[in-house]
Amino acid sequence: MDEPIPVTRAVDHGTAKLMPDVDRKRAWLLTVDGAPQSYVDLDAPTHLEFEYARRLGHVLDTVAEPETALDVLHLGGGALTLPRYVAATRPGSRQDVVEADRGLLSLVGEYLPVPDDAGITLHGADARAWLEAGPADSADILIADVFGGTRVPAHLTSTAYALAAERVLRADGVYLANLADAAPFAFLRSQLATFSTVFEELALIAEPGVLRGRRFGNAVLVASHRPLDTAALARRTASDAFPARVEHGLALREFIGAAEPVRDENAVPSPEPPDGAFSIG
Repeated sequence: MDEPIPVTRAVDHGTAKLMPDVDRKRAWLLTVDGAPQSYVDLDAPTHLEFEYARRLGHVLDTVAEPETALDVLHLGGGALTLPRYVAATRPGSRQDVVEADRGLLSLVGEYLPVPDDAGITLHGADARAWLEAGPADSADILIADVFGGTRVPAHLTSTAYALAAERVLRADGVYLANLADAAPFAFLRSQLATFSTVFEELALIAEPGVLRGRRFGNAVLVASHRPLDTAALARRTASDAFPARVEHGLALREFIGAAEPVRDENAVPSPEPPDGAFSIG
């Protein structure tokens, strides 16, 4: 059988590359302009290679009874790692994936297609525009993993965006976002302050070294109107191969401190990662 070979293609927002994993038969790494975006194993959709993806997976595993089908809206497509995970762990789920880069959607659809019966529908559109036009009270889970290159776009950081996200979620729905920052955490604190104006319950999942300010890294924000099972989440994240901490309640309010919610008029993208922060190899 022929060995899989790397695929490079110009997409709408840069140069995408699909690189086969030499250690896993049908696994691929997707990069855009050299920045890792997704890792997917077509033979093992529950395998989550990236640390932040596993943390999102831990939340997905604890928000409802195991194998319960959910309506999930994904903002940001990548190689469709999490939609494949939900389809495998919660059969019968209905999922919509909104990705602004239609060229990237085409590349992934060609080389890493999802089964026709997976319940995953792809949409080429801007994430915020989709939220503002989409049906209200239509999603159990909303996952935001949108990066323009290596930065979260400014228009996906404001209270208006948070309200748009809340509008499409059902009353007991849960919002998840993959964010990235480093000490003194001006961006991360502002995002927590922003979502605290819309949702009563917040949690933050991050590697202890990131929270202590030792390095730049990802952090998963979780927001909802209903209490989150932070104890179950803490157990799962602490036992991960790359342990993380779950901050909530008073500790999280102290972390937010005097940070102000972000308005559209003063929204900025997430900070540029330092060289090598998300390098591969």
